[in-house]
Amino acid sequence: MKDGLPPRRCAALAYATILRDRRALEPALEHTPGYRKMSDRDRAFARAILATTFRRLGQTRKVLDHFLAKPLEETTEYAAALLVTGATQLLWMDGPPHAVVSTTVALCQDTTETYGLKGVVNAVLRKVSTEGADLAARTAPRDNLPDWVSRSWRKAYGPGALSRITNVQMQPPPLDITVKDPVERERWAEALGAEILPNGTLRRREIGDITQLPGFREGAWWAQDAAAAIPATLLGVKAGDHVADLCAAPGGKTLQLAALGARVTAVDDNEGRLKRLRDNLSRTGLRAAVAVEDVRRFRPKGPADAVLLDAPCTATGTMRRHPEAGWIKKPGDVQRMSKLQLEMAGAAARMLRPGGWMVICTCSLQPEEGEQLAARLLETRKDLKPVAIQDGEVPGLAEAITPEGWLRLTPALWADRGGMDGFFAARFEKSS
Repeated sequence: MKDGLPPRRCAALAYATILRDRRALEPALEHTPGYRKMSDRDRAFARAILATTFRRLGQTRKVLDHFLAKPLEETTEYAAALLVTGATQLLWMDGPPHAVVSTTVALCQDTTETYGLKGVVNAVLRKVSTEGADLAARTAPRDNLPDWVSRSWRKAYGPGALSRITNVQMQPPPLDITVKDPVERERWAEALGAEILPNGTLRRREIGDITQLPGFREGAWWAQDAAAAIPATLLGVKAGDHVADLCAAPGGKTLQLAALGARVTAVDDNEGRLKRLRDNLSRTGLRAAVAVEDVRRFRPKGPADAVLLDAPCTATGTMRRHPEAGWIKKPGDVQRMSKLQLEMAGAAARMLRPGGWMVICTCSLQPEEGEQLAARLLETRKDLKPVAIQDGEVPGLAEAITPEGWLRLTPALWADRGGMDGFFAARFEKSS
């Protein structure tokens, strides 16, 4: 039993941290006591528990509420974490029920508050193990969205699309890959056992340790969701063009632009995330200037031929890969981020030469951070005009082009192939 304690403890502690501090999953795990000391196998197990917990959080809470005398929210933080992560394993993972229950009960000894709740945790989890499956069958994937997200998406996309999106989000995502040299795409697809998606992204169903896959160490490719790979292709960049990539870290779009032969300046105010960008540049042998600065204050040495702004956002479009994303955001974050996005888009426009193109994008499914943002930008920047995205620029995704000529990607697209992240992109030209 002791063998299963450390990863389950880490998962429970990280779960509590994520909700309390509104922290992303990976950083929360990395800073959880004991996590770095575990074996690779145990770290992977802890990560799997945590990812599944947030992917199925709404359904799991509904099952637990059936057996609890008071709402889960009124339970002590660590006890709630143990109940949720334990129930997740029983309902959605393949672990032996006896081992899950016994190890979770044993973890109650970690604190004085939970020690006295051993009996409650044991009784509830035993009921989940025997009766929980029937209760879970009465829930639906859409239950795994926070209420404010569910209301927003239902209004924006309709109930049918909402169901399709949430169905895709319940499945662990595949590994998406952007190849540095398109000429080598078929070669690397064969070497990696991947399919080639209509936009040129390689998709591999099994992820594993990507650093051990063929071509990684030599820098032949990088991991990048299919949706995230599209905005950079909309700039029409040519070799030698001066391109500003704003909010660039961790660097997937920078690498795409540099691979085209553009003179790229990657701008971001997060030094930690920029380290990953620099590491990726070094690994792939691609070149770009890097500036650690707030986009709103950055001034390039000369007007840019093209500007790409991947603006910070609520990231609700990434819940497929980052299932905690919706749970650590609040409705007020949407308004706060959309204001910041408009400021950054205005700054980006000032960097652009007359006749140059700018693409703004967000990995959000909130209309305030997409369609409404683009409309507000046109209202505030009379020197910008929209440049409609054409069917041929987004192979297999014609249905994602809006009447305005913008691009609205949702996880439901290419659902039979594993879906994609939610993204919005709009393109503009600066007048003289």
